[in-house]
Amino acid sequence: MDSVDDLLRRLEQLNAIGVALSKERDITRLLENILVAAKTITHADGGTLYRLTNDAQALRFEILRTDSLGIAMGGTSGSPIDFPNLPLYDDQGGNNDAVVAVYAALHNQTVNIADAYTEANFDFSGPRKFDARTGYRSQSFLAVPMKDHEGDIIGVLQLINAQDPHTGVVQTFSTADQSLAESLASQAAIAITNRNLMTQLETLFESFISLINLAIDEKSHYTGGHCQRVPALTMMLAEAAHARADGALTSFSMDDRDRYELKIAGLLHDCGKVTTPVHVVDKATKLQTLFDRIELIATRFEVLKRDQEITALRAQIALRTQTDAAAEARIWAHCRNSINALDADREFLRAANQGGEAMKDADMQRVREIGLGYVWRNVSGLEADFLTADEIENLTIRAGTLTSAERDTINYHIVATIKMLEQLPWPKHLRNVPEYAGGHHERMDGKGYPKGLTRDQMSVQARVMGIADIFEALTARDRPYKLGMKLSQAMGIMYKFSCGGHIDPDLFAIFVEDGIYRRYAEEFLDPWQIDEVNPQQWLQRPAA
Repeated sequence: MDSVDDLLRRLEQLNAIGVALSKERDITRLLENILVAAKTITHADGGTLYRLTNDAQALRFEILRTDSLGIAMGGTSGSPIDFPNLPLYDDQGGNNDAVVAVYAALHNQTVNIADAYTEANFDFSGPRKFDARTGYRSQSFLAVPMKDHEGDIIGVLQLINAQDPHTGVVQTFSTADQSLAESLASQAAIAITNRNLMTQLETLFESFISLINLAIDEKSHYTGGHCQRVPALTMMLAEAAHARADGALTSFSMDDRDRYELKIAGLLHDCGKVTTPVHVVDKATKLQTLFDRIELIATRFEVLKRDQEITALRAQIALRTQTDAAAEARIWAHCRNSINALDADREFLRAANQGGEAMKDADMQRVREIGLGYVWRNVSGLEADFLTADEIENLTIRAGTLTSAERDTINYHIVATIKMLEQLPWPKHLRNVPEYAGGHHERMDGKGYPKGLTRDQMSVQARVMGIADIFEALTARDRPYKLGMKLSQAMGIMYKFSCGGHIDPDLFAIFVEDGIYRRYAEEFLDPWQIDEVNPQQWLQRPAA
């Protein structure tokens, strides 16, 4: 019989186990901890934890341990359990009551057996075969059903061979053993249910995030992959920083909750893009809105060319009474010269519309001269400037395809992201998501946006995401306005950014030294983008 001190000690163990189970987030470790704890407080040599299958038709082996034989299967052991499931019902639909674990599940009843070899009510042929093969002696059994908060069976905790803690002799599971095991099974079932509910909520939450990213993808197929690639690169760099044993980032570390928080922030870092007009996001040329307005200008050129021809023909007709072939030729030559000039200006505007290299001052002035130098009659028959003020503004964009107002519209997405994320009632373990996601356009020198934060005002996670966001944008091959850069070109720009106060130089050093850029490239870039590089050139710091 258990002493009072022993019972008190085991109750204290049970309380400590309950606290530990409530903190465990990993379901596999949780199940393993449950079985190990049950064996400990009942002094059992072995045990098995079964879970009900999704179709509620069988018990599935999850964790199996037998200390005296050194058997550890399932869980974190690395050894899978290949035993078949235990069906709850036979071929005729009747209860499979001959199996002790199944009986406990079907009848919601604990089964305590003193000796399997003398027990007539259950089929222990399986344990007997196991004993014959291994030399083991399966004797006492304790099968305890595990019920969730609604009273539904979710599994069975089965313990084998209770041992006297002093002599090691196998004995029957005592009444105290049974009570403690039942109490633990109850706590364990709640812990499992809570973990499953948390997992379901996390899955649902991530599905909502996927919906947001899908909405962004549907708005713009050009930037859709960005929402997936940035989180992947963020986690690569963050893990490398976490693993550092020396250097400026040795104090940075992450546990599983930190990783999940950063993952969610990465997935949501551009959620504000749902507010950005698609014609701005997808603006491939300077004059593009819902369509490329360069074609409207091309039509105006055709009108001017038609007017030139009509003027020339009228002048020729006026000379017909004089029969002056030379004068007609001069008129037509002048017409052709004017048309050629119009064609040249049209092709110039087409080229200017592409927004590739930085535009020269002379080219910008030529756009203005074309816009104001020609006069045409619009659809109302009124004379008008050839180019509108808006068209001139767009065609004289010095670099890229966005006007200052459009760039502000694009940049507003990060403000929208922060506003959206700060509206959510984040739980404690996700409370930093708005800061991580909202800081990826800040700069180390305080010249970023939207808050103008400096390096010391930013978390490591936000700085990591800033590097990931820029590198993905440089190398992305699905942008409407450019091809993806080659690795050497993108890394050259990243190096300049690290030296110029744009990105964190310590994180960039890890990005280079640990080959994060190449790992990312091999997974996400086209083969032609992965050229030969010399990483040592990116590790040299410029002279002060």
